[in-house]
Amino acid sequence: MSIRETETRRADETATVAVSAAQEALTIRRGLPWWRLLLRDPFALLAALWLLLMAVCVIIGPALLGDAATAINLRARNMPPGSLEQGWLMVLGSDALGRSMLARLVVASRNTLLIALSAVLVAMLVGGFLGLIAGYVGRGVGNVIMRLSDIVQSFPSLLLAVVVLYMLEPAVGNLVIVLAITRIPSYLRVTRAEVLEIRERVFVDASRALGAGRYHILVRHITPIVAPTLLTIMTVDFAIVMLAESGLSFLGIGIQPPEITWGLMVAQGRNYLNQAWWLAFLPGLAIMLATLSANLLSSWLRIATDPVQRWRLEVPQAAGTSDGDAGDERPGTP
Repeated sequence: MSIRETETRRADETATVAVSAAQEALTIRRGLPWWRLLLRDPFALLAALWLLLMAVCVIIGPALLGDAATAINLRARNMPPGSLEQGWLMVLGSDALGRSMLARLVVASRNTLLIALSAVLVAMLVGGFLGLIAGYVGRGVGNVIMRLSDIVQSFPSLLLAVVVLYMLEPAVGNLVIVLAITRIPSYLRVTRAEVLEIRERVFVDASRALGAGRYHILVRHITPIVAPTLLTIMTVDFAIVMLAESGLSFLGIGIQPPEITWGLMVAQGRNYLNQAWWLAFLPGLAIMLATLSANLLSSWLRIATDPVQRWRLEVPQAAGTSDGDAGDERPGTP
């Protein structure tokens, strides 16, 4: 084989590899639907299914089991899990008044999850809005907003919630507002940091040169880039706020009876740990599973919304390839 034929063959092979890499990169750039990305991560899929089950319990659970959660049956006091003599509602046992633990867990999930979700939504909207203003408008307004954020962060979040709820009535609305205030600074600081970086990019300068106003730039160009980061923080904060609400209910300054939350159930069951361990264990397990699922889903969401790391979910790994062997190489790199 001559030298020219060898060079031609190598050039053809190089072109073939380049075309294959370009096609693969194009496929990755187009992206897969979010549900297919979720199927690529079994832990995130299980977490999403568990959160979906909890959402179903929140929506239809109280309507189906609301009466069973408050029905007193002294003949069925402190029945252990697995007892079916009083019906299938006692499959998880009963409390000191003979009320079904299954029904109470389902009904308590509504208050626990709705309070946590409402608090993080309020914190994200308020903190994100203030962060956009602080990062884009100017130093004067931005400094005032950041100093207010420093004041809020100077107090321990749980201590601030305890003091405010002790002074006010421990109602659902007050609980949501207090928990939201303690989480606003995290959204504010992250949003401001990203806006300070994004506003210096070329496409923002081009939009400004074409006559676009501040409102147009913030809504059309900056907010869509910041939103995925805030959504990821929201899933993490959901677990944090839920734990905070459970702690406040455990201390007796959260939701008050006859309303119930998982934290309140743990507080009511702690006096029966020797006789009926399931009274505190089952709601504590529900809190742990909910927070773990939220954290797993937030980790998946961070990867799925990051263009640099998204390929880890889009490209299936070969059988028998471990994570350590895969390394950090992107597809198509030598």
